[in-house]
This record gives sequence, structure tokens and C-alpha cells, in this order.
Amino acid sequence: MRRPLLAALAVTVTVTAGCSGAVARKAERLGGSGPFTLVIGRDTTAYLQPLLDRWNEAHPAERATLLELPEAADEQRAQMVANLQAGSDRYDVLGLDVVWTAEFADAGWIVPLERGLFPLDRFLPPVVDTALYRGKLWAVPYTSNAGLLYYRGDLLAKQGFKPPRTWAELREQAGALHDRYGIGGYAGQFLAYEGLTVNFTEAVQSAGGQILSRDGTQVTMDVAKAKAALDFLVGGFREGWIPRESLSFKEEESRLAFQEGRLAFARNWPHAYGPATTSAVARKFGVTRLPGRSGPGAGTLGGVNLALSAYSKRQKSAVEFIRYFTGLENQRRVLVDGSFPPVWTELYDDPGLIKRFPYLPVLKQSILSARPRPAGANYNQVSLVIASAVSNALTPPFKESGDDVVTSMKGQLNEIIRAQ
Repeated sequence: MRRPLLAALAVTVTVTAGCSGAVARKAERLGGSGPFTLVIGRDTTAYLQPLLDRWNEAHPAERATLLELPEAADEQRAQMVANLQAGSDRYDVLGLDVVWTAEFADAGWIVPLERGLFPLDRFLPPVVDTALYRGKLWAVPYTSNAGLLYYRGDLLAKQGFKPPRTWAELREQAGALHDRYGIGGYAGQFLAYEGLTVNFTEAVQSAGGQILSRDGTQVTMDVAKAKAALDFLVGGFREGWIPRESLSFKEEESRLAFQEGRLAFARNWPHAYGPATTSAVARKFGVTRLPGRSGPGAGTLGGVNLALSAYSKRQKSAVEFIRYFTGLENQRRVLVDGSFPPVWTELYDDPGLIKRFPYLPVLKQSILSARPRPAGANYNQVSLVIASAVSNALTPPFKESGDDVVTSMKGQLNEIIRAQ
């Protein structure tokens, strides 16, 4: 059901005459300017519209309209795909999860951009890699992301604990704080969606393994390491230090549970930091790297890249907007106003920002050590298989063995890879 890659779309922001068929029709739109639409996942911190207002004040003839999609990445993708498969020109600038680059490029839904238009050498290198596919730049990094462990520093201090670096320490501390204070010990994003895939992937990586090769063409899962990751999570539910209500948690549910004081530890993205500073746990919490099997773990690289719809009639304005929105000063506001990790390296070393956001050095280290998800065009199918299998394993009465779950998952993933 994917559209063929239109003659490899060897266009950037300009296309010469002489193209034929569908490519020629797209070429006619590349020079268009005027009002356009930014479509992106729901803004849960209300920072985005003021940034758009600044653009609109300076560009009254090229106003940007914000179209927010649902919070969950799966639902965002579904709505974007439905629009693009129909060839609609309603969307101009697409806020893409970093794992969608290959799929959208292969389908011909986005067009490559000129690298020289953007200061990519000043961006965090792993972040730039998420926007590249088959040697071309298909999007521009807008925000980055890496999973962090949020912890109740006040409660750890009372019990004489230091922030956990290993699974064993997290298990011990989460269980003790659950018993002592009657709150949930630990939670991540455990609803059966992309968030669960990320949580499980991080656990596998933190056990020293991986699920697929970087290019998504091989299943490289070590069954023993994947089983260790699954057993760690299942054990938390069995023993009660991971609350069962977290089986319905996405990012927002886990954020609220932590900032309302209902969790001792929570895995979440950096955007949860800002709201927590004005919540019931203000000045009582800290953040650190995710723990691993025998030391600090390896997070999963997340974030949003801005891409140009192949069906946009306002591509000239859209590209200028992408240049503006990923510029240094706007990136500073992305951090200050939205608590989202910027993509410019120098912002992580800014003394004033570090004073305001003490977690920046930890976040920079987490992003640089995080691993990208596979770049294959069939990533969505991969994610569905992982989330479904892990969700079944985490849900009581825990009848399936870890070996059976992981072995079956590996078999299904091999089928997907062979079929591509």
C-alpha cells in the first residue's frame, strides 16, 4: 500500500523542468509560498503556539497554522499516513517521530532537502543520523529525546539510598519505598503501543543486547539477553513494585503519576522535567540515566524531525519555516518554554541553561549514548509485534514463560524482515 519512491525524488528544494508524470506535478508545487500548516503531535506543555505566533508576526503573508494530532505516536502516524496516501495537500510541514524517516521517504510522502540550508554540523551527531536515509537528508532535527529515570530524591535520602545504577538497585529501592510509603515503586510506559516498544528496547539494550540491526535488515536478538530484559519487567509486576495501573500508562499518565507523588521512580522523556518543577514534587526529585543489568543502561533515541510533504503547495514557505524553527534562538525557546531537548550541541554547555536545567549534562550524556531504533521502512510492523508480545507477558496471570515469549517474538520479527 506504499506509493513508490518517485524517481528517487532526486529533488531538493528546486526541481528542473522536464520531469514527467507525478514528479512533474510535484515539481510545480515546490516554489509555492503562502500560509501553510504544521502538523505535529499534541503539545502537552502549551509552548508551541507562542513560538508560531512569533513567526506569524514576522511573516503575515506566510502564516503557520498548528494542527495537533493525538499524543500517542501510533495514532499520529495513522492520521498522517491516511492523509498522505490520499495525496492531500492539507499538511505542509510534518513533525515526524524519528523512526518514520525511512518509511515516509520510501513511500514518496516527503522530499529530500539541501543539507547546506541547515547548520547540521552544530547539531548533536546522533540526532542528525535520524534524519538521514540512503545518503540523503529527508528531514531536519527539531527536538531530541532520550529516556531518563526520574526519582524522588527526598525519599531516597531518608532511606540512605543513592540513585540506582543497576536493575538490582532499582528493584531493591522501588520495593522498599513502595512498602515504606505506600506509593508505586516504578513505572514507565506500559500500554501496548510504541511507548512499550521503546521501554522494552531500552531494557534489552541495558542488558547488553539489541533487537534488530541498525538498518533494520536483520534480527540480531540474543534470546538470553531479551529474556533477562523481559524477566526484569515481569518481575516488577509480579512482586508489586511496578503498579498494575501502569499497564495503561503512556507518557502523560506516567508523568502525572510521578509529579502527583504516586511514584518513587519513573522512566520518561525530558519534557516531563518542566511540569514537575511546579508540581507536588518540586524540589524533591532528580533525574539520572536509566539503570541497566550491571551498570548504567542505554536509552532509546527519540525526538521529532520536521519534514516537507511531497504534496504541499507551499513548499518554499515551509522550508523557510523549518530553517527558522530549527534555528538556534528558537531551539533555546524549545528548551526554556517547552522543556524539550534541543538539537544544538552548544545549548547543552550553556552555563545559564545548566543553572536553570541542572539535568542538561545528564541529558547530553544520555542522548550521546542512546541507540537509534532501526531505520527500516517496516518499523511500524516491528513495533506492533514487540508491543503486543510484551504486553501479553506483563499482564496477569503471567502464564507465558519468558523463553516462549522471546522465541515467538524473534520468529515473528524474522518473518517481517524476510517479507520486506
